[in-house]
Amino acid sequence: MSSPSAKKVTVLVLSDIHFAGPGERARGSDFELAPIKKPLLRFFAGTLRHFIWMRDPLARSPQLQVFLNKARPADLVVGNGDYTMDSAFIGVADEACLESARECLGRLRAQFGDRLHLVIGDHELGKKTMFSDLGSMRLASWQVTTETLGIKPLWQLSVGNYLLLAVTSSLIALPAHQVDTMPEEWAEWQRLREQHLAAIRSVFESLQPGQRVILFCHDPTALPFLALEESVQRRMPQIEQTIIGHLHTDLVLWKSRLLAGMPVVRAFGPAVYKMSAALHQAQAWRPFKVRLCPALAGIELFNDGGYLSLTLDPAARQPAEITFHPLPR
Repeated sequence: MSSPSAKKVTVLVLSDIHFAGPGERARGSDFELAPIKKPLLRFFAGTLRHFIWMRDPLARSPQLQVFLNKARPADLVVGNGDYTMDSAFIGVADEACLESARECLGRLRAQFGDRLHLVIGDHELGKKTMFSDLGSMRLASWQVTTETLGIKPLWQLSVGNYLLLAVTSSLIALPAHQVDTMPEEWAEWQRLREQHLAAIRSVFESLQPGQRVILFCHDPTALPFLALEESVQRRMPQIEQTIIGHLHTDLVLWKSRLLAGMPVVRAFGPAVYKMSAALHQAQAWRPFKVRLCPALAGIELFNDGGYLSLTLDPAARQPAEITFHPLPR
């Protein structure tokens, strides 16, 4: 994009917008609680949502316009995944969720044009809900994400001696997400994963000694799997920062670091298994120098939403300056 002697470059990063268009809003704010069959579990989930996570999930949507109104001037803008509510739990293969994603990305593209670069999140593809067995990753959602919405699984941008690299966390961490997939689609998901890992290897093998990497990876669950790649291991010192989303709040990131290495819990369903398996491997996050971009609307408990800005010296004479910009609801 620029020579090492060029002026500093500003990158805005926003994540976990969870925008709801008309179709998803029509499903109501209790779309997560309604499928839970056990009354006690539904009460627990409702209490968690009411006091801690997000009392009204639909209240996240207005934050997109707040961001668009207040966003600072920037050379590049990165959306780090999760553009829809995923209220049908199968990703953008659902028409209402696709409608939400189209409106969300349409607003971003209208304001930022070709400066906008998008990362695939887990909710674009679908996943099982936290407290019920509904939902799954869908190959149809992969196709809609990459073709209809035009989000690339991997992209890279050169900014002088910096390389901005985006990867798809759900593919990299596919072994951890097998419980979310349908058996008849598993072989194709594996093929897509191998294809994606081959592309990532090629990027890291092509790195020049003086280059620094800013990595964009929606879900940190992918990082331990990425760390197994020999080409990534050899170039790990060149990764200056990894910008993640998915966790919504620094509170979860702090607890993830505290619980790193915990045993895998298999007794309470697929969601708890996935979370505990990710935390079991969370010590592997450290070499990636993780920095969370919180959800645009934050969580109910802290109202801690916002976005990040990165200021890059293309000559890489000094580390990237990262600033958090709060956007209270």
